[in-house]
Amino acid sequence: MTFPSFRIAGFHFLVLLTIIFSACKTDVATTPNKVDDVISSLKETYAPDKRVALFAIESKESASGYIIKGKTNLPEALNALHQELKAKQIAYTDSIEVLPATNLQGKVYGVITNSVANLRSTPSHSSELVTQATLGIPLNVYQKDRSWYQIQTPDKYLSWVDGGGIELMTKAEFDAWQASEKLIFTKIYGNSYKNTDEQSQVVSDLVAGNILSLVSEKASFYEVKYPDGRIAFVPKSDAVPYLKWKSNLTFAKEDLVEISKTMLGVPYLWGGTSIKGVDCSGFTKTIYFMNGMIIPRDASQQIHEGILIDDSKEFGKLIPGDLLFFGRKATDSSPERVIHVGMWIGNNEFIHSSGKVRISSMDKESENFDEYNYNRYLRTKRILNEIDEGLIYLTQSEVF
Repeated sequence: MTFPSFRIAGFHFLVLLTIIFSACKTDVATTPNKVDDVISSLKETYAPDKRVALFAIESKESASGYIIKGKTNLPEALNALHQELKAKQIAYTDSIEVLPATNLQGKVYGVITNSVANLRSTPSHSSELVTQATLGIPLNVYQKDRSWYQIQTPDKYLSWVDGGGIELMTKAEFDAWQASEKLIFTKIYGNSYKNTDEQSQVVSDLVAGNILSLVSEKASFYEVKYPDGRIAFVPKSDAVPYLKWKSNLTFAKEDLVEISKTMLGVPYLWGGTSIKGVDCSGFTKTIYFMNGMIIPRDASQQIHEGILIDDSKEFGKLIPGDLLFFGRKATDSSPERVIHVGMWIGNNEFIHSSGKVRISSMDKESENFDEYNYNRYLRTKRILNEIDEGLIYLTQSEVF
């Protein structure tokens, strides 16, 4: 007779526990974090794209207010956060690190010192290859993790490079490097040598767009200096003094087409932006760089530059150099997704990196008709000779 009473008592006990824990859980879940909304709003304003701006801030409520911690390379965003919290009379403790980190000891600049450096999403060789940077590219350096450095390239892209690919510099060292006369390697692929002889020891390989310091001229060679101090010799037939190259830039559509075709057959490489391998946007970025323009890294960034030419497959409006974007159109339940980019070369054809650099057609009767990309075409933008926030002209900006 006592067993049923035990079951009833147990049931009442479980109900009581459920009420207690449910009440506790509700209190925690509905307690608003006043700071999170402020952080979220400022992040949307100052760092909507984490690829180019770092505002990794989080908050936690404490007995004396809020503890705010994290890292940012945007002091103006941090100042705005302080002002907003003060205006809302929110008590907080600031534990945010403003980059560059102090343990860099003033070496907050850098220059890529390999022909091509692989840049990763996190400080590890096993992490995603997000982009590349070529020899001579100047960098801002933000923090160190073991032998890795978080850096930002001139197109503002954030990534990590291992110590073997970068020469760290103080401001004085960086200014001296920047002030030196430069040489740009214009051949698609080649080498530098220990002596003025192509049969001598190779110092390193070189790819189109590599920038070195020009020391002197010796017969049919240029004497050059690497950012890390190595001295080498480059055949004059493979390179041009940078200022001369820059003064000869015409920003002509024909030049874009000519350069693009020299890369036919180069293999597709996710994250690649060099002759050693390119993804779709890395290919268009490389073409434009060799014609004097730095454009954003990814297709989803490139599509926001320049002027709209077409969004209804009226390809007669296009001229060589225009960028065609492909992907998934926006729906009621999902946003537009930009997946691929290629460059128009005329004759109803575009060149792009898909498996390898190839030429495809928008003409349904052509042997190289690209039905797949035709069906996912989004629109075409023109960036050549246009002015926009994400477009850098080397004739107007002292990048090197």
